Amino acid sequence: MNIRLEKPEDYREVEHLTRESFWNVYRPGCTEHFVLHQYRNNPDFIPELDLVMEEDGKIIGHVMFSKAELVLDDGTHRPSWTFGPISIHPDYQRKGYGLKLLNHALERARELGIGFLCMEGNVKFYKHAGFDLASKLGIHYHAEPRDAEVPYFLAQELIPGWLGGIEASYCPPKGYFVADAQPDAFAAYEATFPAKEKTLRAGQLPQFCQSCGMPLTQNEDCGTNADGSINFDYCKYCYEGGKFLQDCTMEEMIEHCAQFVDEVNKQMPQPMTHDEYKAMMRGFFPMLKRWKQ
Repeated sequence: MNIRLEKPEDYREVEHLTRESFWNVYRPGCTEHFVLHQYRNNPDFIPELDLVMEEDGKIIGHVMFSKAELVLDDGTHRPSWTFGPISIHPDYQRKGYGLKLLNHALERARELGIGFLCMEGNVKFYKHAGFDLASKLGIHYHAEPRDAEVPYFLAQELIPGWLGGIEASYCPPKGYFVADAQPDAFAAYEATFPAKEKTLRAGQLPQFCQSCGMPLTQNEDCGTNADGSINFDYCKYCYEGGKFLQDCTMEEMIEHCAQFVDEVNKQMPQPMTHDEYKAMMRGFFPMLKRWKQ
């Protein structure tokens, strides 16, 4: 086994590795390979921590790190760092390679003076590399209530005492959302790879219709594109044949969805009134793809 810096001639192979590693894991398909592809020209990218793992001369793993920042309670900003994607080829997963790669990278990060890392992941795995819930260190995730113990938001002081007892909030760098920000560029890039089947499956992050918010739990819930293929962004009640089935405003969609509050309440620990449900949707809908400004 050998761990070394990535070279330009590795780029395409590593992006293919990343795509294979993440395909249908967190969502139908994946975007992590495009994130990596774009990140190498991002000023937040840290070339000294752009590492590949080889076994028998073959690249089987990769990890990249990024600059980030914390926002303190007084509104000031403090440098921080994050990492990912971290990829291990499917043939080598669950054999300890990922932890070996990560621990090597963390030690190199310490040597570079990186004192603190935030990231999103499964604590059952990342605890073995020293990570724990970020809330225990007084660091809060921007998209969750401040008092929440967010199970997927993890952190670690690589240099003990680096935080100095501060309390702050964290938002992932914008570079991680490049596929959403540049959908046409992502589609063109994805088309350069061999076709693979996307699917909804158990264990993925929750998927919602980006028009009405309906949970998408199986392929049959989804709408269709103009060519008849599955569209994983929208449900079958909102999107068919590449077109929206309703010509409406966001507020009109909220009024339409509000009539189903009794059905929604069957899945809720605390029932909502009609007005409470509409208020919740008014907070949620602006984050959906169809209604983003």
